[in-house]
This record gives sequence, C-alpha cells and structure tokens, in this order.
Amino acid sequence: MKLTFLGTGGVQSAPLFGCDCHACERARHDPRRARGATSALIDTGRERILLDAGLPDLHQRFQPGELSRIVLTHFHMDHVAGLFSLRWGRGDPIPVWAPPDEKGCDDLFKHPGLLDFRPALTPFIAHSFGALQITPLPLLHSKLTYGYLFDWHGTRLAWLCDTCGLPPETADFLQGQPLDQLVIDCNDPPRETVRNHNDITRALQIIAQLAPRQAWLVHLSHEMDNWLLNNRLPAHVQPARDGQQISIGSLHAVTV
Repeated sequence: MKLTFLGTGGVQSAPLFGCDCHACERARHDPRRARGATSALIDTGRERILLDAGLPDLHQRFQPGELSRIVLTHFHMDHVAGLFSLRWGRGDPIPVWAPPDEKGCDDLFKHPGLLDFRPALTPFIAHSFGALQITPLPLLHSKLTYGYLFDWHGTRLAWLCDTCGLPPETADFLQGQPLDQLVIDCNDPPRETVRNHNDITRALQIIAQLAPRQAWLVHLSHEMDNWLLNNRLPAHVQPARDGQQISIGSLHAVTV
C-alpha cells in the first residue's frame, strides 16, 4: 500500500500571502517548497482513498471513478474546500465518511451532489475496506475531529491531524498498537501555549510516547519551515513534503 502526501501545510503555510519571510520567498521561487492543505491519497491497488479534501482542484486532479471513497478528519474549510466543486460533477456517487458533526461545513449536507455521506464510523473499532482496516481515533481540536489508524496486513500507520495533544483514550489505544509509521500535526515551532495544533515540542513528545519506527510532520506553517532551517530533528522524524510517497511496511520514501 502506498500513501502520497497531496498537501502538508496548514492555513498559514508557505507561501503566505503578503509574507516575505525566507520560507515564503523560497516557496514562491521553488514550487517544490510550497505546501497545500494537508491531505493524502491511499492506494491499495484495489482502493484509492482520499484522506481529507482541502485542495481546491480535486475536480481537476481526479477523473470520474478514480476515487473509491473519501475519508475526512473534520469539517474545517482547509480540509473540505475541494468538495464544493467536486460535488457538482457527473458520475457515480462517491462514498464519504466523516466524524458525526451535525453542522458539517456550509451546505455540504444540504446539497451533496455526487457526495454520498455515510453514517460515521465508530471510534476505536476497526472497519474493513477490502484488506485495509481503518480505525477512527478521537483527537483534540476546535471541531469534532478524528485521526485514523490504518492497518494493512498487520503494518500500521497512524494519521493524527488536526490535534493539540491527544485524548487519554486515544493515547492509551495507540500505545497498545506497534506503529510502523506516524503522521502527526506539527503546525508551529516551540510555543509556551498552544490552542488547536501541536507545536514541535508537543509533536516530539507524542512521537516519543507512541514510539513509531518513522514519524512524519504535517500541517506545517511557514514559521515551522523557518524553524526547520536552523534546527535538527531526530533521525526517525522528518517533515513531509507535498508529493512525497511512502510505502506502508517500509521506511522508504520517494518524491513524486
């Protein structure tokens, strides 16, 4: 199974409108350094699952029938914006799973178009999509948010974004699951106080607590990119990049 990072940034990722910091100027001159809204494509060979939908050009990136289903972490705009154009397309309905947030986002529930919203998956219960098992994990955010544990033939990847720390029950559950790879929210450089997202200090604490073989930082702001220029991470922790692809069951990663 392969996971492709379609986007790795937050709402203030690089380049940020009007900002002339090093990270933003670098991203303007080198598109490989730019960051779109954090999201991923999971490909098992039989299933192609879109994980979050904040990129605005989903209706151009994918052809009808390419996506088996869409799984959402929550209904903030930077995680669902691409659905607003995609829903008015033509073709077979696309199943969508999300946390049971009755408010959703704007009028997506009222006018879903070809989006087929399904009943929410139950937290801490594994749900099978072919050979892939997906377990929702409650997170700490300003909207009802789920992370997900993906189990592919016994190899596990946890996707934990957006979150600020972890609820005790989620931390306890994951500590009982040997993790091959962990994708973790890391919006900010070190902060004394945080609200909706991890800073690097808290992200590294979670990584140490869960002890994955490999960890990837996502939802990175331009300030976090500037911090990374002058600071080193542990050997098994890397900032993800847009277009980077990882194989579940391997530490190998390539940029596509």
